[in-house]
Amino acid sequence: MKKTLLLLALCSLLSLQLTAQEDNPGTVINHIAVYVADLAHSTHFYRDIIGLDTIPEPFHDGKHTWFSIGSGVQLHLIQGATTATEHDKNSHLCFSVASVPAFIEILNRNKIPYEDWQGEKQAVTNRVDGVKQIYITDPDGYWVEINDAQ
Repeated sequence: MKKTLLLLALCSLLSLQLTAQEDNPGTVINHIAVYVADLAHSTHFYRDIIGLDTIPEPFHDGKHTWFSIGSGVQLHLIQGATTATEHDKNSHLCFSVASVPAFIEILNRNKIPYEDWQGEKQAVTNRVDGVKQIYITDPDGYWVEINDAQ
């Protein structure tokens, strides 16, 4: 009898917890904002090099470009930075692609340098889990990792 009551109490508690999680799914990422000096140049980079799709932005003021980066998450470019700045590679965006070698071909055609995690130019990092990755900088000096993790 005690085991049955305990089991019923645990089931009720689990049911309440699941209901609470459904009512309040928690914090999720909405967007990442990147402050840029030259909106047209940065838009070209993220649209034509990285391959992101632009989405409508509500301001229509020529100072914003928005991109979909998957699962309802957005990247917002905002013009207004006075200059590109140097950033640490540890702070970076990361995008996965189907093929790192195919992406490198795009970089080579556009004369965009890349490097591995250690900083070796035109080199690819092969992680212990089999993922290939490279690092590039956008026009404002922000680091971007490209990998083939799926």
